[in-house]
Amino acid sequence: MIDPTAIIDAHAELADDVSIGAYSVIGADVTIDAGTVIGPHVVIKGPTSIGKKNRIYQFTSIGEDPQDKKYAFEVTRLEIGDRNTIREFTSMHRGTQQDHGVTRIGNDNLFMAYTHVAHDCIIGDHVIMANGASLAGHVRLNDHAILGGFTLVHQFTQIGQYSFAAMGSAITQDIPPFIMVGGKPTRPHGINSVGMERNGISAEDIRLIRNAYKIIYKMNLRLEDAIEQIEELSENSGQVSDLVDFLRNVRRGILR
Repeated sequence: MIDPTAIIDAHAELADDVSIGAYSVIGADVTIDAGTVIGPHVVIKGPTSIGKKNRIYQFTSIGEDPQDKKYAFEVTRLEIGDRNTIREFTSMHRGTQQDHGVTRIGNDNLFMAYTHVAHDCIIGDHVIMANGASLAGHVRLNDHAILGGFTLVHQFTQIGQYSFAAMGSAITQDIPPFIMVGGKPTRPHGINSVGMERNGISAEDIRLIRNAYKIIYKMNLRLEDAIEQIEELSENSGQVSDLVDFLRNVRRGILR
């Protein structure tokens, strides 16, 4: 299961059935759980923990030092969950002490080739980052979000659940849940109804989310006033309640 040309530090911990390809380098303080497959020419630096049944393809760099000038070689972590697919030339960096000291990635995500996850990012479950999409530091990317190819996300930005960013989007403010964005400059373009339908969100919830979108983006209201109106819709929809919670905790304002 481990190619003889791979270099495994004596302080790395690997489950018995982990597969390591040719010329890969696994550093100290790396733990890899059962069923994970590491391709050839992969470099994993610790402290990093990798869960079960992940597939990491060739030429990826996992757990490297953060690209932050304030970083002074403190001990920080990268945590990767289960069943993630990490394609060629992807890079994922550990956290910094300026945040919580950890970059955290959930389960069942797809990172296509040349994607980048910077220090202190928090990524949920069932996320897709298409080729070349990149996150700056401290970004929060919530469940079922999709970033099209070469999308760039500014540091400290939050991307809501089931949101969709078209190819080449430049995201500099928070994207609420369920919203589609794209164009140059990047602007909202309705709700991600197809993504919601595919994941079993009811037609009634989608209708209420569409009404919430109109309140936010079509009525020329201050965000605080829009939230008050949307709260009335949230009484009948857990999905709309999630939207209200997100709007009450924006960090960089929302893209409008």
